[in-house]
Amino acid sequence: MRRIIDSDLLTLLSRLLIGGIFVYASFYKILEPATFAKSIWFYHMVPGSMINQMAIILPWLELICGLGLILGFFYRGAVLIVNLMTLMFLFALGMAISQGLSIDCGCFKAGQAGTEAAWEAFWFDIGMLVFTLQLLISRSTKWRPVPSR
Repeated sequence: MRRIIDSDLLTLLSRLLIGGIFVYASFYKILEPATFAKSIWFYHMVPGSMINQMAIILPWLELICGLGLILGFFYRGAVLIVNLMTLMFLFALGMAISQGLSIDCGCFKAGQAGTEAAWEAFWFDIGMLVFTLQLLISRSTKWRPVPSR
């Protein structure tokens, strides 16, 4: 099992996949922070005074971490933050589903009505978590400019 987790090829594919997802997810949010703020509001989990700050900071954090995974710079920090964000997204979606909120996740576009979409996003994030955890515990340093210790 350890050989699979430490596989250089699997680690590279995980880096590119998860990094690409986070970079892609950041674009609409960076371009339309007001719309993203509305998506955050739909979850009813963040105090109103923090929604705008979160709508501005989170997309840039996604972009920086996604690029960090793809390019291999600040790799360990990017892996840790991506894992924490994925867990945060799962928690938020789980809470929304358990409360019966009828929303889309707001991951790649503005959130809107649709509990089925929330379940799809929840399972998508579970799949992402598998890859982010692989990155977290993999000892592979191949194809990174500066191997982390």
